[in-house]
Amino acid sequence: MLDTYKHKGLRKHLVTLVRNKGITDENVLSAIEKIPRHLFLDSSFTEFAYQDKPFPIGNGQTISQPYTVAFQSELLMIKKGDKVLEVGTGSGYQACVLLELGAKVFTIERQRALYMKTKEFLPTIGYRPRMFYGDGYAGLPAYAPFDKIIVTAGAPIIPEALKSQLKIGGILVVPVGDDIQTMISLVRKSETEFVQNEHGNFRFVPLLGDRVDEK
Repeated sequence: MLDTYKHKGLRKHLVTLVRNKGITDENVLSAIEKIPRHLFLDSSFTEFAYQDKPFPIGNGQTISQPYTVAFQSELLMIKKGDKVLEVGTGSGYQACVLLELGAKVFTIERQRALYMKTKEFLPTIGYRPRMFYGDGYAGLPAYAPFDKIIVTAGAPIIPEALKSQLKIGGILVVPVGDDIQTMISLVRKSETEFVQNEHGNFRFVPLLGDRVDEK
């Protein structure tokens, strides 16, 4: 697995693109610049790895557009040591960004083949989030509460289980909608009070739930 000067130069260019689209958190931009995104893609896509676009990773899933990853990460306002739940591990790219930001990452993936592939891959490039196979709608109640929660797939509603696993003062970031989603950040003010804000439209693959994939 090579990370060449050319790749590093392409990442610098990608960071410039993402910054020009409005991302201002220098820690997030630094994480984007550090992580070798080309290693997350099938070899047939590696030449496109540093375009600001999503790409397929198999199992009907994609590695998210870098701008989208940066946007969600910025909304989370990660502080070093934050305990973060990620729903939808996918390729693991978003989890790596969170780790670079200093978070303790717990990530859950519903599709077994993708879970196994990512669990094997991430340690080979030096990243070790705590990974779980299961239904993201249910979150990880045994490890709750979390300082921050991020959902990386389109949800028809904000899952109540995830709201309940958020610390008071914590932030939940989730794209909500069917074909096109509205990015929502939810701040928990008390046991019963949440403050919700909307942050524009995005397009994600759907969040799968109800059962885990046994294939």
